[in-house]
Amino acid sequence: MTLPAYEVFTEESATPVIRSVPLAHLSVELGHLYMDDFEAGPAHLLDQFRLVAPWAAAARGITAAELPERSTPRISTCFLIDDYFSRFSTPDKVVAMLASTAAEAGLEIDYVARESGCAVAEGVELARIVEHHLVSEPPEGATGSRPPVSESGWLTNGERSPTTGPGSAMSARPEWRPPRQSAVKNHSIFLDIELWREEAGDRLWSCPFLAAVWQLQRLGLVRHLGEPVAPPRMLSLDELPSDWDALPPVVQLNPDAAPFRAYRTFSVLGARFLPIEVAVRTILGQVAIAAPIEDQLRARARGERITLPGEFVDRIRYAFM
Repeated sequence: MTLPAYEVFTEESATPVIRSVPLAHLSVELGHLYMDDFEAGPAHLLDQFRLVAPWAAAARGITAAELPERSTPRISTCFLIDDYFSRFSTPDKVVAMLASTAAEAGLEIDYVARESGCAVAEGVELARIVEHHLVSEPPEGATGSRPPVSESGWLTNGERSPTTGPGSAMSARPEWRPPRQSAVKNHSIFLDIELWREEAGDRLWSCPFLAAVWQLQRLGLVRHLGEPVAPPRMLSLDELPSDWDALPPVVQLNPDAAPFRAYRTFSVLGARFLPIEVAVRTILGQVAIAAPIEDQLRARARGERITLPGEFVDRIRYAFM
């Protein structure tokens, strides 16, 4: 989905110059770390990385095969840490443990990112920017009884079953109608996704919505006033802070790494993430990317003789373990 050329994927209405970002051919996500994973200990993480390693190698081989002859694949790896829904240990200890455990499994983590950096990054409300570019279309026959996503915080891929209030004792029971997916093929797969909720006056973003922001960041499709948001900051393991708020949203650990953002992404995740990523793809299917950003990216791809799918969501690939 693209916007007209005069609109820009930023939170301002002005039209700034769109700055390009370095792009790898592929961004490989080696996993997510949540508190329960951390509490399970290094042995658990090592087992996970050993399962991930063959998939990461396969992704590298597929990417190399898809590129034009004599092209050298630019492939970077990344890892996302949940510091949004729960804070555990300290970043210096957590990141050092991740890097050493991954190395033991034959993997190198080029970039580490904070999940809270998908909500607010260096003072920029990144999640709000993406929210403002949701374009949800009302289903056929909609009556307006359901508030828009901007008010409800809920996004759907179709039409819900109608709700009926209590009727009189003698009235006929209203006929039930099933939900229906938009652009359905044979049978509906209906989704109703919570994007956020308000708690004590503050907005708590949902995991699927932050994961959608994460994918947009990895694909290089987000700008604020024409500038990329949260560029990676180079830090060695010895330089990592002990406070999560002092850790940059994206940290580059490998000085020789290919760019963080890429034409395509590939994520190796546990099966528990499958429902979340289905929601992510549904959300991204209703995000409008500004034409100047998409045109710039496609022109660069053509310059490298790379053919990209028409819909940006189809540039995202997965392996679920």
